[in-house]
Amino acid sequence: MTRDEITALIGARGAEAEELRREADEIRRRGVGDVVHVRGIIEFSNYCRCHCAYCGLRHDNAGLERYRLEPPEIVDTAGFIASLGFGTVVLQSGEDMWWTAQRLAGVISDIKAATGMAVTLSVGERDAADYRLWRDAGADRYLLRHETADPELYARMHPQASLENRVRCLENLMELGYQVGTGCIVGLPGQSAESLAEDLLFMQRLNIHMGGPGPLIPHPDTPLGSEPAGAVETVLNMMALVRLLIPDIMMPATTSLETALEGGRMAGLQAGANVIMPNLTPRSVAAKYEIYPGKKAPGLDVHTEIQRVRDLIDAAERTMGTGPGHSPRACLS
Repeated sequence: MTRDEITALIGARGAEAEELRREADEIRRRGVGDVVHVRGIIEFSNYCRCHCAYCGLRHDNAGLERYRLEPPEIVDTAGFIASLGFGTVVLQSGEDMWWTAQRLAGVISDIKAATGMAVTLSVGERDAADYRLWRDAGADRYLLRHETADPELYARMHPQASLENRVRCLENLMELGYQVGTGCIVGLPGQSAESLAEDLLFMQRLNIHMGGPGPLIPHPDTPLGSEPAGAVETVLNMMALVRLLIPDIMMPATTSLETALEGGRMAGLQAGANVIMPNLTPRSVAAKYEIYPGKKAPGLDVHTEIQRVRDLIDAAERTMGTGPGHSPRACLS
């Protein structure tokens, strides 16, 4: 598929968009089957050193009540997730440097020893030595969205950061043998269809194992607080194109998609997604992990959220996965 073809399809609407998503869903069925893999997320700290222009966790947001879970609480929550029969736990936080590489490595090794689950990390940019330590401790996967492959747009959205360093981190993770996930934000001010096409081609070139696009939902206490949200139709087209470009990718139907559109996760599954990531953060703090406003899951009892996921998978006429649900391309030791 050429860059011009990709650019044109990003803006597809009506029957053309429906056909694009049907094709992606069929490629998904042939490439990775009808299993939906469930990953339980623990958002263990909302401290962050970064200044991203849209994110409620940004360092400059003085109105956010900060929290950190203690290591034993993280391990206990992971044990609860394992008891549900889920094969993966996702440990996610802001870029919180209180969490040294050694501290987090201890949590990873404790979870692996107690549960045997796959461990996915999503804690931002770190040195290669930190990534290596976590890999040695048992981490299997790493999520690090590139956000946008346009260097100038990246610089505007991420003061004091650079796309060059983000790409370096992704390359380090790939070299260390992680299953690596990335993705872009749809709806950033100044973004073009050509820029979004480059995001898709970037993911294809990197040959990522996981990931996909998500909509911009700006937090009101950020510089982008008055900007409109990203168009869900464009997000779904982008998801379909990711599936066409990387047929065996593990791609989530995200909570942000559900927040932007009632029924968004179902629409995502129908556009090529095969992963659901319910938020299983302890409810005492879940609402404080406010990357964007209006998150659905923190207002639900954990058991209610889990049942909603099961019902969603049944309604999609798909099967809930068992086990870790590794990427088909993963080289497992």
